[in-house]
Amino acid sequence: MAIKFQYNKTSLNELGKQLKVRQRALPTLQNKESALRLEVRKAKEESERCIADLENALQRYDYLAALWNEFEPGLIRIVDVDLYTRKVAGVKTPALGEIRYELMPFNAFSKPAWYADGVAILKELSRLGIESEVYKEKARILDYQRKKTTQKVNLYEKVQIPGYQEAIRKIKRYMEDEENLSKASQKIVKGRHAAEEEQEASAR
Repeated sequence: MAIKFQYNKTSLNELGKQLKVRQRALPTLQNKESALRLEVRKAKEESERCIADLENALQRYDYLAALWNEFEPGLIRIVDVDLYTRKVAGVKTPALGEIRYELMPFNAFSKPAWYADGVAILKELSRLGIESEVYKEKARILDYQRKKTTQKVNLYEKVQIPGYQEAIRKIKRYMEDEENLSKASQKIVKGRHAAEEEQEASAR
């Protein structure tokens, strides 16, 4: 990115301000980037934990496989899933609240005794599945924000800050050269003036 500037004091001051803004913002951005990186890893681990718990639960209830044929498919269904927003490292992410189920009325006397346990098992399995998806989405959002923050850190660190520093150096060098030229030309003019005065004095 080419930084536009002019060889004058106004441009030098403006570039100095821009450089300070970026130098002050850089540590904050770097901290945010590392915090997001950590949170992405945590969310991925949580999602994987839920999936592992779900697989373990399915294996644990494997002995009931034959009994599920007696279970009514429409007995329980998910009506609503409450999600709320939680800020993580300044980024809005989803968090799982309550899962609302609708349970169809059934006669506890005529149905098998394990029906109530079956309902509890389905609630547990569905919660683990939904929780895993929520953590997966959280990880995706955080990772997207981390990439954006990394891009900004790289832009400041590798492009803009060195660019502004280089531009400031060029202006300062130019202004120093101008000053030296001005002093040198003043010396020449003074020298000529003195020589002319000497000639006039000796001519008298």
